[in-house]
Amino acid sequence: MAAAVVLVLLAMTAFLLIRAWPAVRVAGVDFLTEREWFPDATPARFGIAALVWGTVVSSVLALLLAVPVALGSALYVTEYARPAVGRWIGYLVDVLAAVPSVVFGLWGLLFLVPRMVPVQRFLAQHLGFLPFFENPDGVYGKSVFAASVVLALMVLPIVAAVSREVFRQVPRDLREAALALGATRWEVIRTSVLPASRSGVIGAVILGLGRALGETIAVALVLAATFDVSLHILQPGGNTIAANVATKFGEAGEVGRSALIASGLVLFAITLAATVAARGVIRRTGVTSAGRP
Repeated sequence: MAAAVVLVLLAMTAFLLIRAWPAVRVAGVDFLTEREWFPDATPARFGIAALVWGTVVSSVLALLLAVPVALGSALYVTEYARPAVGRWIGYLVDVLAAVPSVVFGLWGLLFLVPRMVPVQRFLAQHLGFLPFFENPDGVYGKSVFAASVVLALMVLPIVAAVSREVFRQVPRDLREAALALGATRWEVIRTSVLPASRSGVIGAVILGLGRALGETIAVALVLAATFDVSLHILQPGGNTIAANVATKFGEAGEVGRSALIASGLVLFAITLAATVAARGVIRRTGVTSAGRP
C-alpha cells in the first residue's frame, strides 16, 4: 500500500509534466514572470507571476488570521473548559469543516464583502502608512483581504481539531509536575503543553496551509480576478492559481488548458515544498527537544 501511494504520486507528477510541457514550450521563461493570461491569443501571452503572488499572500494572511484563534480555542477546550462545555465547543468548531466551499463563497460574496468595506476603510485610514493597508484609489470590495478572511474560516476547524488532539496527547505527568512546583495554568501551558506539542502544531498549520493553497470556488467568488502583483491587499482584485483554473478551464483552448495544467503543476510544487520544509522544521524541533536536559 505504501508503494501504491508513491506510484500514484509519480503518476500524477508525470501526467502534469506531460500535459504542461506544450504551454511551457510556447511561453518559455516568461511563464514564470508574465502577469497576463491570454494563452489562446496570437501571439500567446500568459504567465503565473500574479497567480503565485495572490495564492501565497492570501494563504499566508489566512493563516495569520486563523492560527491564533484555532490555537486559542484548542487550548481553552483542553486546558480551561469543563469537559461537557469543551466537548460542545469542539463540536461547534468542527461544524465549520462540514460547510461546502460554495456556501463559504456565496456567504463571503453576498454577506461578508459588503460588511468588510467599513473595516477595510478603517484599516486604510489608520494603517495606510503600511504598504499592505495602503489604498490609493479609495475603492473597496472583492479584495485579497476579504478572500483571506473567508479562507481563514475554512482553515480554522482543521488547525483547531488537530491541535486539540495534539494537546490531549501531552502526558498528564508534565502538567501535574508543573502544578506541583506552583505554576499557574498559563505557566503550565507555556512550559509544558506548548513545547511538547510544537511538532504537532506545526503539522496542523501545514494542513491548514494546504487547504488554503488549493481552495477554488470560495476564492473565485470573493476575488475580483485580476492579473497584477500588488502589495495593496485592500484594493479590489487579485487571483490565485486554483481559482484561475476553476474559472478558465471551461473556455480554454488547447494551449489554454495546457497552461492551466502547468499552473496546477506549480501549485503542486509549492504545496510539496511547504510540506518538505515543515517536515524539516518538525525534525529539527524534535531533535532539539530531545537534547534538552
